[in-house]
Amino acid sequence: KGKLYSYAFIAFAVIAVAFYVLKYTKFGRSVYALGGNEQSAVLMGLPVARTKIAVYAISSFCAALAGVVFSFYTLAGYSLQNMGLELDAISSAVIGGTLLTGGVGSIIGTAIGVLIQGIIQTIVIYQNLNTWWTKVTIAALLCIFIVIQRIISIRAEKAKGR
Repeated sequence: KGKLYSYAFIAFAVIAVAFYVLKYTKFGRSVYALGGNEQSAVLMGLPVARTKIAVYAISSFCAALAGVVFSFYTLAGYSLQNMGLELDAISSAVIGGTLLTGGVGSIIGTAIGVLIQGIIQTIVIYQNLNTWWTKVTIAALLCIFIVIQRIISIRAEKAKGR
C-alpha cells in the first residue's frame, strides 16, 4: 500500500506554479527571451535587469524551500548533506530537454528528467551495485543528451542559413 507524503504535494505545487508562470505570464516569456539571447531581450525592450533579479530571487526561494523540506524529511539539519549534487540538478534539466545554451526547456521536461534520474538510482540500489554507477550512468546520459542537443542546434543553424 503506497503512501503519499506532504513533500510530494509541495513538489507538485511548485511544479504547477512554475508551469503556469512560465507558460502564461509576461514574466515567463521574459525569462525565456532572456535565456535565449540577452542582447535580443534588451533590444526588444524587456526589463532584463529586473527579470534577472527576479529569477535569482525565485531560485534562492526554491533552494531554501528544498533545504527546509529536506531537513524535515531527514529530521536533521546538516548543511553539507547534499554537497556535490549540482551534477544531478544540471543533468535532470538537460535530460528533461533544457538546452545548456538557454531559452529552451520546460518545467515538465525537467520533472521528467528528475523522474528518470530517480528510476536510475532505484535500479542501481535494487541491483546491489556500487552507488558510483548512478553517477557514471547519469554522466553518460548527460553526455549523450549534450551531443544530441549540439546536433540539433547545428542542424537548426544550417536550416536557418538556407
